[in-house]
This record gives sequence, C-alpha cells and structure tokens, in this order.
Amino acid sequence: MHQQEIQNWISKSEKLFVKKLSRNDCLWADSHEYGHQNGVYIPREIREADFFPKLRNINAAKPHIFETPFATLWPATGEYKASNLKHYSNKGPEMHFTGVPKEHFAGVTPASLMLGGILRESQGDAHHWFMVIDSGCEEAELLESLFDLPADFHFGLFDPQKFISVPQNETDALIEELSHSFNAGTLAAFIAAVSKLPSPQLLAAQAQTAYMQEHGLESLNPFAMSNPGDALMHISRDIEYKLYKRAELRHRAAEVVRIITTSGSNIVQSVVRGFPQLDATFLSASQHRKSRAGRSFEQHIARLLTDGKILFEEQAVTGGRRPDFVLPNLITLNDVNRDFGDALILSAKTTLRERWKQIAMEKFNCAIFLATVDDRVSADAIDDMQRQEICLVVPESLKKAKESCYKDKINVITFKAFFDEKIDVK
Repeated sequence: MHQQEIQNWISKSEKLFVKKLSRNDCLWADSHEYGHQNGVYIPREIREADFFPKLRNINAAKPHIFETPFATLWPATGEYKASNLKHYSNKGPEMHFTGVPKEHFAGVTPASLMLGGILRESQGDAHHWFMVIDSGCEEAELLESLFDLPADFHFGLFDPQKFISVPQNETDALIEELSHSFNAGTLAAFIAAVSKLPSPQLLAAQAQTAYMQEHGLESLNPFAMSNPGDALMHISRDIEYKLYKRAELRHRAAEVVRIITTSGSNIVQSVVRGFPQLDATFLSASQHRKSRAGRSFEQHIARLLTDGKILFEEQAVTGGRRPDFVLPNLITLNDVNRDFGDALILSAKTTLRERWKQIAMEKFNCAIFLATVDDRVSADAIDDMQRQEICLVVPESLKKAKESCYKDKINVITFKAFFDEKIDVK
C-alpha cells in the first residue's frame, strides 16, 4: 500500500489499532508446522477495549470459550473475509484473530506492523479493515513517524484525528511566532535564526542530558546501568528524534514561508514560481532525516564508552578501512604480535538491511561486534552473520522481544553482556 492509500483509510476511520507483529503472528503463514494457528494474537488490553466486537459464549458445554464472527476488509487486495475472534479464557488473556488472508502475513520482515481501523461508514458487511505493512518498506517508517511510535512499542489504539505527533500547543506557538515575525517585518531575522538545523553532536548531547535528568543520572556509565542498550535505544530513537522533529519543523516551516513570500505577488504565483525550491526543500528534509540517524547513534555509543572509562579510538583509518570503533586503540589493533583477544572492532548501524555485509569483508584478526537497535533483522541474516563470525549487540528488550528473531541466536548478545563480558577494563 502506498502512503496516500494508507492515509486515505486512516481518514475513513473513527478508531485505529496498530500492532507490531510477533514472530508467532506470522510464522503460521510461512510454515505448515504452524498451520493450526492461522491468525494473529490480540493482547488483553485491546480485547477489553472497544475496538473489536464483543465476545460471547455460544456453547454452554464449553463455558471457557468466548468468540464472535465478524466481517473484515483487507484494502491491499480488496478482499472481504469472514473473520473470527476466539478467547480461551482457561489458557491465557490473549484473543485469537483468525480468518485473515494468509498471503498478507507470509514472508514479512520481523517487527512488521498490522494496521486496522473501525470505519465510520461500513463497506459491504465490514465495519473493520486491516492491512499488514512490512517493516522493510518506507510506509512503515511513515507510520512510526505519524503515530510517534516509541522504540519499545508493541500495540496501541489511536484516534485518527490526533495522529499527528507534533503537539498542538507547539504548532500554535510556531504559527503565532511566524505570523508575528511576518507582520513585524522581522521574518528575515527569524529565518536566519533557524537557517541551520542543530548539528548531530548538539542533538546527541541534548538527548543524553534529557535522559540523565529523566532518570536522575550523573553519567551514562554502562556498567552502572541494568539495561544500557535500552537506554541507548530510548535516547537515539525517542528522545533525540523528538528534539530533531521540533527543530526541523521550525527550520522547514520558516524556509517554506520565505519561498512563498518572495516568489510572487500573490499565493498562486508564489506556489507556481516557488515550486522548484519547495520541492528541493522537502527532498532535503527526507534525505536529512535518514542520514542523521546513523551519525547520532555513533555519538551515543561513544558517550557510553567514554563514561564507562573504556579506551577506544573512533573512525580510525587502517588499511583503507575505517571501523566505527576500535578497542582499545589502533596501535594495539595493528600490532602483529598481539593475541586475537587483545583488540576488538565495534561497528554501529541503526538499521542493517544488507549493509552488514561490508563489515564481513573487513578482516581484522579480532572479534567483530555489530551494534544496532534494529528489530527487523531476519533469522537468515543473523545466521549468515554467525557464519561470518559477526556478533550482533542489541538492546536488552529486543533480545527477548517476541517481535524480533534475536531470542535464541547465540551470536546475538545484549549491550549489558557486551560491556560486562566482552570489555576488559583495566
């Protein structure tokens, strides 16, 4: 589904449901071993809310079983399904959502999203619609941004009228500030003040400070934290991203106002004549969002290493290669007489996709660790990394998450294990 189609279905809805799909929610579509399941598990909090139809017992001989049939619409293929909800109250709190199109769940990337809505006006017999959005596509990133989904998101209900993540009071304040500058003739000064987005270093520092204040910490010493990986993920994917979006809104809004107010004598002329500049502005915004994430992730890892008093060298060039972090330093890494365990390489990538393969080609005669906060890595990719002797380092919550493939993989460790077991602090 394209972005505009997704937004169209959102606009038709009075309530929305988003669930990050667990592996159990999808494996049945890929393997006959799970054929008895044929559906998605719905958590108790959603079962007890008003999104799905009410369950009822229809068989007095089995009073522990509650269920209800209902029609669903799947816009990606346009098909209607006779779906069913069933809750075995003697087995646990989750409800089973069956009668869903198998092909929508087959082969999807880990941590993909199921989006559904209650239609304001029914279509056919269906009052509910659903779609699966693969986490490997841009539409998943759009959904995460629109609903401001945190790094540890699992499921939730949303009001489609309030899904824009920028708080209304901030929006109103910016409108008032821009309007005042325009009317007072000080627009140029305002634009100049927000002409540059904060540097990755500044944003990273602000996010780290905010996290420490929130948790009453004086440093980000990983040895003093029970879940340093979760802290890293929260700082980089939640706190810093919110700071960035606030700064970006001010920067891009001011730039658009400048283009509109200088490209013509009326709004029509301004839009038409200023379109190339507007187009370039929005393209720049998209590219900048993607490029900044990796740089800030490295900043946060460097902060943990520094506060933990761990010796490291960042972006050191060796033999035409530039690993993100060398521990303890480049001199030790290049020492031909050292032992294998005297040095290690730590690479950092917020999202992996196929980019991990470039690390496999870089042989350093030492252990190679790859840090990430990406929960979308497939089991096959993890196995490929193991064959290349690459160890993944992930946040503590992702290692055990139902949505990821990390739990039983021996070449996947937590940040806590990395710092406590792989780092030799002398």
